Amino acid sequence: MGQRLALARDHGIDGIVAGFFWCRGKRVFEQALNQGILGSAEGSTMDYCLMWANRLPRHVLPVKRRDLPVIVGSRLVSTDEEDFLALVEHLAQEHFTRPNYLRVQGRCYLSIYDSTHFVRELGWEGTRRAIESARLWLKNQGLPDLYLVAIDPAPEIAGDVRQLGFDGVTHYVHLPEWKGPQQQDYWECATRRAGQWAAIARMADLPYAPSIATGWDASARAADFGPERPDKYPWSPVVTGEHPELFHQAVRRGISFVEANEGEDGLLMIASLNEWSEGHYLEPDERFGYGWLEALRGAL
Repeated sequence: MGQRLALARDHGIDGIVAGFFWCRGKRVFEQALNQGILGSAEGSTMDYCLMWANRLPRHVLPVKRRDLPVIVGSRLVSTDEEDFLALVEHLAQEHFTRPNYLRVQGRCYLSIYDSTHFVRELGWEGTRRAIESARLWLKNQGLPDLYLVAIDPAPEIAGDVRQLGFDGVTHYVHLPEWKGPQQQDYWECATRRAGQWAAIARMADLPYAPSIATGWDASARAADFGPERPDKYPWSPVVTGEHPELFHQAVRRGISFVEANEGEDGLLMIASLNEWSEGHYLEPDERFGYGWLEALRGAL
């Protein structure tokens, strides 16, 4: 993992956002973080932060049943005010005090993958109290405050995230139209999404960190149904026409947005370092070699 992180750093990546699975104290996939990232010489010095993946991973891949919902209810992580405080306490003890944990405006960055489910689970007042309690606990411990980011909040809560206690908004992957055609052109998707950034920031009344993806194709996670491909995740949609040069232009557009709106404190997300099974990754491949990494470095 250290070699991968060194490669990322050499091509302009300032920090890593790592997924962290927590379900009422149960944690999975921690070895990748603790031994892979933090256990390497490169990872012990490179900035990193965490995304609470409050949706459990699938137990079986590839997905074979087309009749199941995209998100099975059992994968949604149940939480409450006490549980969220326990999560923050754990992260503070294990991560927030590390010198290379990423801070924004002096505060510890933490994003919530399914921010909509989090708010629906706790309700508006419960969400606000949970976040306030976590901030108060950190203050009483003499620790830095949270910089709490909502990922892809649904329209019903997007206008309230500031009042709920969030500090910023971003996306995990913000490229295809999820309920659009099965095949979608990369540059058309990237241009459409870029045109939405300002409106997202205005609605949330918070800083927005654009997420630039190299592509999208999650069909590797699915059984092959041939021409009768189901019109749903992970079979559809598939982004076509992706290319490092187009990615380079998309990154430049993202940088321009951040510089114009957020200045030095702004963040730009890249999806992702190594999400091979969903078709968004920076690591070298057989098609373009180091093309994705070189395109990124050239855009910075």
